[in-house]
Amino acid sequence: MTRPETESAAPPVHPCEIIPGDPACGLVIACDHASNHVPPDIDLGVPASEFGRHIAYDIGAAAVTRRLAAQLNAPAILTNFSRLIIDPNRGRADPTLVMRLSDGAIVPGNARIDEAGKRARIARFYAPFDAAIDAAVDAAIAAAETTGRPPVVLTMHSFTPYWRGIARPWQVGILYDRDERFARPLIQALEDDPAGLTVGDNEPYGGGLPGDTIDRHATARGLANALVEIRQDLIAGEAGQAEWAERFARVLRPLLTA
Repeated sequence: MTRPETESAAPPVHPCEIIPGDPACGLVIACDHASNHVPPDIDLGVPASEFGRHIAYDIGAAAVTRRLAAQLNAPAILTNFSRLIIDPNRGRADPTLVMRLSDGAIVPGNARIDEAGKRARIARFYAPFDAAIDAAVDAAIAAAETTGRPPVVLTMHSFTPYWRGIARPWQVGILYDRDERFARPLIQALEDDPAGLTVGDNEPYGGGLPGDTIDRHATARGLANALVEIRQDLIAGEAGQAEWAERFARVLRPLLTA
């Protein structure tokens, strides 16, 4: 049986890492692909080396999320399980909810999963993540009755520097669907950064994914939102993680009060 190398010494017990914050800060952060952890009772049949790749988790995204949440005193919810078990950034009916093949890697433990098996993974992993985000958003909406500042929902991701051998030029991308009211000024603020960033406008992916985390928790509630993608080579180490968390904290503060 092959096991991934996890980022922490002790394996997580709860499917989510919940970072408390000030519900009145105007922001709720989610990190859908924070971990490559697989519990001991699940064997995906994937070589351990594959768990260091993007197919298992978003490299660097968790560390940036934790630092950003601390700097803004914002509530954050991070997954404690690999996207190879189940992808919480997909709708429940999405055919890629449980991946059988991911970027050329076969996932034998998912090959013959039936509907009962999917429901069990939804109940164990996906639903608690959903519930934790719902609770944070509910608290932020309640706080907005006093502050007058409905929360923005931000999800943190990372993307690979190359796709099919072609270099991706963006350092960061901001994704959105129909609602551009927060994504548009966020893109502009990043483009104005002194570092001279190349910012992807709905790149390297399109932001319209029915049933994804933003769709379920922001669009469905009429809340402003954005999905952040940072290139993985820029946040693979602590220095880059600190730099990008500080950058987003600096950029987000005025936007959240506007």
